[in-house]
Amino acid sequence: MPKKEDLRITKTKKNLYEGLLTLMKDKTFEEVKVSDICAISLTNRSTFYDHFTDKFELLDSLINDLEKRLIEKLKENTQLASSKEYYMETIRLFFDHAEENLNIYSSILKKNNNSILMDMVFDTLLIDVENHIKKDAISLAIPSEIISKFYVSAVISICLNYIKNPHKYQKEDILHYLDILLPDKIYK
Repeated sequence: MPKKEDLRITKTKKNLYEGLLTLMKDKTFEEVKVSDICAISLTNRSTFYDHFTDKFELLDSLINDLEKRLIEKLKENTQLASSKEYYMETIRLFFDHAEENLNIYSSILKKNNNSILMDMVFDTLLIDVENHIKKDAISLAIPSEIISKFYVSAVISICLNYIKNPHKYQKEDILHYLDILLPDKIYK
């Protein structure tokens, strides 16, 4: 059984995460200072350094926590009737995750083109999709890596647009459009 983290540590990290995200709505990550994070999160600098060596480690920790939540969300996908149903459910789960964590995504992406965040999302979705293709163990005319990267890149691009412009399209409309765009037989 994994050791449970002390509630004080959890609260401190949460405050520091929220402080960083608040600052990143108006500043680039490079402009944010540890002293700014501490001031806005009402945390002493010594406490900050008890948990993180610098602001980069704080951001990395925040993204790692987000990745864990995305992985857990993707585990909810039990749609295996067809490849299209599987992909549509994966896309819906990803959009739900992005919507549930919109503050994090939009704060990081608003003034920052943070490739670490997008790499995490891409890699997490890619692993999930490639694992699904491998489970089917079918012979493909196109390598599974190409199929996976093609669909994951498209979905991430559309979701990124949704995050940056959340009022332009409704999530359900986007899912409907993707349902139309995805062929019934993605591979086979």
